[in-house]
Amino acid sequence: MPSFIVSALDAVDRALVEALAADARQPLNALAKQVGLSAPSVSDRLKRLEGAGVIRGYTVDLDQKALGYRLQAIVRVKPLPGQLHMVQRALEEQPYVIECDKVTGDDCFIVRIVLRDIEQLDEILEGLSERAETSSAIVKASPVPRRLPPLG
Repeated sequence: MPSFIVSALDAVDRALVEALAADARQPLNALAKQVGLSAPSVSDRLKRLEGAGVIRGYTVDLDQKALGYRLQAIVRVKPLPGQLHMVQRALEEQPYVIECDKVTGDDCFIVRIVLRDIEQLDEILEGLSERAETSSAIVKASPVPRRLPPLG
């Protein structure tokens, strides 16, 4: 992936990225109107941003509660000696793990899990119990939802 310096984003690039973050399904004409360019110019800019690795993909934002996931848990995972790769593989294969970060410090992974009920957390953690120590917390609210980093 080519390197791209964020400071090289001009005002139009920033406006495009922000518009796409708000609604990635917008047609090129709507994007063009928002940023004051023609649709072909917007298309060229998007291709450049994609090619530079700034835009890695387009996604959908699901309402987890509408899918039946009433809870989320944040789990700190500390693999037992010699179990790091096995724990990572288990986390990668666990469909209820929606995010996993490998971190420094006492724990190796910080994991976000969606749950239909609290009993499901026990089932998921039981699958890790032979390979890792875990510490979990139930998410009450997300006052800062996932958002764009500063672009300017």
